[in-house]
Amino acid sequence: MDLRSRYLGLELENPFVASSTPLSKNLDTARQLEDAGAGALVMHSLFQEEIEANRGADIGNIAGGDILGGTHTMASREEYLAQFRQLRAALDIPVIPSLNGSSAGDWVDFAAELEAAGAPALELNVYYVAADITESAASVERRVLDIFTALAGRVDIPVGIKLSPYFSSLGKMVTALEASGAAGVALFNRFYQPNIDLESLSISDSLELSTSGDSLLAMRWIAILHGRVQLSLAATGGIHFAEDALKMLLCGADVTYLGSTLLANGPGHLRRIRDNTVKWLGKRGFDSLTQIRGSLSQSNCDDPGAFARGHYLRMLSGYRMK
Repeated sequence: MDLRSRYLGLELENPFVASSTPLSKNLDTARQLEDAGAGALVMHSLFQEEIEANRGADIGNIAGGDILGGTHTMASREEYLAQFRQLRAALDIPVIPSLNGSSAGDWVDFAAELEAAGAPALELNVYYVAADITESAASVERRVLDIFTALAGRVDIPVGIKLSPYFSSLGKMVTALEASGAAGVALFNRFYQPNIDLESLSISDSLELSTSGDSLLAMRWIAILHGRVQLSLAATGGIHFAEDALKMLLCGADVTYLGSTLLANGPGHLRRIRDNTVKWLGKRGFDSLTQIRGSLSQSNCDDPGAFARGHYLRMLSGYRMK
């Protein structure tokens, strides 16, 4: 079965990309992901705050040890570079560093250091909650574009960007990023949602892994964007089984990110997803992903309204209580 896929200008053996999770911090689990058949690995993110807080970190404090076995609460630029170099040397699959920020600044200069260290591509995660009710939608969108163009301007390698769905016009945001040179978008980033502890009457930390139902929003937008943009489309969030991945590929995803499902089921679960995808394709007489990719996108669908408003009206008007 030909599962070859292309993402951020990289030729991958398959579309199953291990997304940015703590699994990449440990060399053993990274190797397990490769052994299970990952097409590529996106590293855990280095945050803007970490880059800015550790500008003067002494690489001598971490050199010579097992970098990926450390338990540091805040990483330095040098540590992240050492982690990348260790992964790149140990793995045959592409290793893509990830930088996470919320505002433009000199921290984006670190992208050039990663390129010099051999990064084949970069992922930019703009994690910004527009909590200022006086900030306009145009200002929020300009912030994302400014951060991207500042970072992408430091390197010659492809840069993809991981987006949230919270834009007034997501399609326009994606096309603006493409015009600015983005090589791909990953849809969608899930924002951390705070919770309330009713006993202590305080804000509590609550990190919930995704479920398959969380994938539907990304599926819709990938179906809408496929064929209308030339940049790579990655589906992320809620892809737990082969069935979830296949739906994304049918709608036009170039790759599917796997995160929560690997944290919940272990790196070996990636092999089950890949094998079950091959079985599904073979059972239906396909011998290549190219034959199905985008076949159910909006532009190829017999009922394009399924991704817009029509089905919403029919679904609500036709619902019957059990």
